[in-house]
Amino acid sequence: MKALVTGASSGIGYEIAKYLSDLNYDLIVVARDKGKLDSLVKEVKTQVKIITMDLNLEENCLKLYKMCKDDNIDILVNNAGFGLYGKFTETDLEVELNMINTNINAVHILTKLFLKDMKKRNSGYILNVSSAASFQPGPLMATYYATKAYVLRLTTALYEEQRREKTNIVVSVLCPGPVKTNFNNIANVEFSVKPLSSKYVAKYAINQMFKRKLIIIPGLYMKLSYIFSRFLPIKSILKITYNIQRKKNN
Repeated sequence: MKALVTGASSGIGYEIAKYLSDLNYDLIVVARDKGKLDSLVKEVKTQVKIITMDLNLEENCLKLYKMCKDDNIDILVNNAGFGLYGKFTETDLEVELNMINTNINAVHILTKLFLKDMKKRNSGYILNVSSAASFQPGPLMATYYATKAYVLRLTTALYEEQRREKTNIVVSVLCPGPVKTNFNNIANVEFSVKPLSSKYVAKYAINQMFKRKLIIIPGLYMKLSYIFSRFLPIKSILKITYNIQRKKNN
């Protein structure tokens, strides 16, 4: 059994890779930081193949697929991604385009290519990592929220396609709230809600994926927030979200 995990050098991706190894999956781990991937190898018991690659580049996504297509990937975890805080008119356009490439394009390309292979075998799991941010618009983190909404909508649509075709392929999307990772350092924010541990989120996500859960939301607080937000007018959600984001940067 083999799993491919992107963004595996830290946080949720790192812990997902470790947990899948505990479940006896051999690993292919992808990230830009080889040193951190080397550290991961020392902590797992199964075989690990390291691929140092920036998935911001489309050609690298295609290259990654070609490198792994003959490995009969049983589980694909699209975790690579990052965020950015700031007013839309003031944030750096190049950084935002890199974010769109990583958070959307890489997920789209890898999901499409590996899903086609899984359909030929009629087996496999795909876990796309989105965010609780995908459930609403996010003023002051507009691009990040939008990218995660894409991941949510793409994954849920693919779930229904597989269900109607009665395949044995499981497609799930992980939508965590605040998690103790390097994300807030990169995005330059501080969470106003106590974050969950990346280890807890990783185990919860994989366990729920194996139960064929579609939308995976760790933590009671975020589950209740998701339910509550569905009954609020969009303008009320915008005001609440703006105030939450503004406090992150104080």
